[in-house]
Amino acid sequence: MARHTENKSNPATRRKFLRTCGAFIAGGVALTVSGITLKKLETEEPDMFWQIDPEKCIFCGRCETDCVLPVSAVKCMHANKVCGYCDLCGGYYRSSVKELNTAAENLMCPVGAIQRKFVEEPYFEYTIDEKLCTGCAKCAKGCNSFGNGSLYMQINQNDCTNCNECSIEKVCPADAIKRVKASGAYDLKES
Repeated sequence: MARHTENKSNPATRRKFLRTCGAFIAGGVALTVSGITLKKLETEEPDMFWQIDPEKCIFCGRCETDCVLPVSAVKCMHANKVCGYCDLCGGYYRSSVKELNTAAENLMCPVGAIQRKFVEEPYFEYTIDEKLCTGCAKCAKGCNSFGNGSLYMQINQNDCTNCNECSIEKVCPADAIKRVKASGAYDLKES
């Protein structure tokens, strides 16, 4: 009987051993998880955004119809430096206008997002109301066909959900939509 008692381990020593092993395993797991997280942070790309290259865009109208949002995040932008402030603006008026008046049937924009303000004869200033703009690109197409090309399309980063796979980019026939770093989220038309 005495022999049997000598072979038995002390329960306090066994608990201490198991507690020490558990602490080493927990510490190892914590270090491994921390290492993986740090490695992942080092290799991740910085914030990326979708952008339209204004030199490639062909104003096909798919930005309006293929965005996942109910009203497209793509909006018309106006490069004031490029604008000719034309009286007969190809982005404001339809090409078949018989008289220069602001009747709805004469205007290019179907939602009235382009505002026209008289500057001096024969010049007018054009601004885009982004809240009204649906991204149809009719004005930009007209401006680029008959004018200086000061109206162009761009993704408004405040509206865009920044999908991992942009539904507009998938159907863009000109391959004009690309991912860029946050610092270059807007490719502005300057000349």
